[in-house]
Amino acid sequence: MTAERIEHRACFGGWQDVYRHTSTVLGCEMNVAVYLPPQAEHGPCPVLYWLSGLTCTEQNFITKAGAQRYAAEHGIILVAPDTSPRGDAVADTDSYDLGKGAGFYLNATREPWSKHYRMYDYIVDELPAWVQANLPANDVRAISGHSMGGHGALTIALKNPGRYRSVSAFSPIVAPSQVAWGQKAFTAYLGEDEAAWLQYDAVALVGDAKERLPLLIDQGGGDEFLDTQLRPQLLQAACEAVGHPLEVRIQPGYDHSYYFISSFIGEHIAHHANAMR
Repeated sequence: MTAERIEHRACFGGWQDVYRHTSTVLGCEMNVAVYLPPQAEHGPCPVLYWLSGLTCTEQNFITKAGAQRYAAEHGIILVAPDTSPRGDAVADTDSYDLGKGAGFYLNATREPWSKHYRMYDYIVDELPAWVQANLPANDVRAISGHSMGGHGALTIALKNPGRYRSVSAFSPIVAPSQVAWGQKAFTAYLGEDEAAWLQYDAVALVGDAKERLPLLIDQGGGDEFLDTQLRPQLLQAACEAVGHPLEVRIQPGYDHSYYFISSFIGEHIAHHANAMR
């Protein structure tokens, strides 16, 4: 997977870059943001993968979260890919919650989505292989994300024991099979068989998880989607039933935006830094 660097900006003693590459898995050109902390000049660093939410590109996290200062402090590479395949040949809809910008970090099995929408394989296999081969990265990694990306981070960590040292999420869709966002996307991408949906549902996955990796979740108490789309209490009940370690922090007054993420991203990066030492 060859890549062209299309952005290169000094940031907190390191470099905020964006690369464009041709993804074999997705069958299209993709952008991925990479922050290299100053420590990367002296040797390989651990990697934190960030998965963004609905409507986002690789730009939202790097311009709004303020994460670079904390990554520089802890010597962590940040890798923030786009949220879906892109390009004129890629299937799309007029809805913000289906199609481009709404890949849901799964492998679609239904046409017309199955040709390009294979974000699970991209995040789990293709992108990390490129990171290992082309960046000053070691093999220590963690994963985090927001909303749809929080769903992606949780499910990918639960499905890949031993791959990540830590996982966290902001405002994640914990039970997509039980809420409108997930039901719409899963029906389109995976079909009507709800059993197929459960392989991408954190509430369903936690019971059979082969590794009890602790889950850290921050959720805004003033989030407009809290009771309809996010419903963290469903994950709390599932984790309690099997003894899976989970910390859900309800932050009073905070909404679903990057104002919320930027307020607590430093604590999440410190959490991951501690786990990746």
